[in-house]
Amino acid sequence: MFVKSDRLRGARYEIRGPVYDQAKELERQGYRITRLNIGNPAPYGFDTPDEMVHDMIVNIRDAQGYSDSQGLYSARIAVQQLYHSRGIAGVHTDSIYLGNGVSELILLCLQALLNPGDEVLVPSPDYPLWTSAVHLCIGKSVHYLCDEASNWYPDVADLKSKITGKTKAIVLINPNNPTGAVYPPEILKQIAQIAEANNLVLFSDEIYDRILYDGAKHHHAASYVNDTLCITLSGLSKNHRAAGLRAGWAVFTGARHKATSYMEGVNALASMRLCANVAAQLTIQTALGGKQSIDYLVSPGGRLYQQRELAYNLITDIPGITCVKPEGAFYLFPKIDLSKSTLRSDLELIMGLLKEKHVLLVQGTGFNWASPDHFRVVFLPPSDVLREAMSKIKEFVMEKAKP
Repeated sequence: MFVKSDRLRGARYEIRGPVYDQAKELERQGYRITRLNIGNPAPYGFDTPDEMVHDMIVNIRDAQGYSDSQGLYSARIAVQQLYHSRGIAGVHTDSIYLGNGVSELILLCLQALLNPGDEVLVPSPDYPLWTSAVHLCIGKSVHYLCDEASNWYPDVADLKSKITGKTKAIVLINPNNPTGAVYPPEILKQIAQIAEANNLVLFSDEIYDRILYDGAKHHHAASYVNDTLCITLSGLSKNHRAAGLRAGWAVFTGARHKATSYMEGVNALASMRLCANVAAQLTIQTALGGKQSIDYLVSPGGRLYQQRELAYNLITDIPGITCVKPEGAFYLFPKIDLSKSTLRSDLELIMGLLKEKHVLLVQGTGFNWASPDHFRVVFLPPSDVLREAMSKIKEFVMEKAKP
């Protein structure tokens, strides 16, 4: 028998895990499943801007060959200008890497950095690819707490207490997935100082940096890092609703002179995968210039804003469920009071809801949250779909309430 690699044991991605597989089986049986499990804008009518699609179509013949392994120069210039315009110094085209989405770049950057047993501080809850990617790279994820009672901001003292001689890096996800928290400058400065004091690489996953509500402001971690290496990751998947194009970037700033060997490793891995999707790279310059259509969607009256309001109001109207209102991204991360329910865990909630009401969510423990009492809701579907789904969630939770 052929068996999977040992390094895959413990690597999980519950957004498309066993519950998702059960949902596909129910669909094969003819049931209609309401999917509130994945942040994929296109199926819900959030289209990629026409200008980007047009650019890709008219330039498609230029995408027939490989590009430079770091990416098209014109696209890297566009990324460089974006961060210069936001006040981040020291952004050079030779320290920008374009990838097949941020997911590929996370793996590439960790593979080039980690040796067996190296530790990476990852938030809890997190986007689970980070934890699994560290595992795949023979490292160890050490989770630091994000505090629900403090708007889901990182607990800096907890983070600092978990640094050991094996720690190599800190991961930030800002705005956060799954909580929607947007971190204030004071938090970012403290974590940057900790990274510098301990000579740690700071990874800042900022894929939702324009999806902000109620006047929330996003601040780049790179703005506060000088004496260590900062790697900012972002792309077109969310802000430009282009998830399927797989266009992301990693920007290396800060003390790059300390990372010559590391960046040689990144270059080697980038070269081995030859290049990122060239057709998608051709859209980056257009995407980052001109009006940003996401701004209309997240403003009062915009579709994302209105759906966040609706989803938040409906979920918090359910007895026994509370939720910190998200300031960014397009997720809710509610908490269910299990002491008032016959349900024993988030997984029991999610699986029961799927089988009985045909609504698909993701359990909170799938985001490396230790307590089995949270779940994630995507509020991308149209308002009528959200109303129907929330009604089913409420019905199910009340049916499972203790008498």
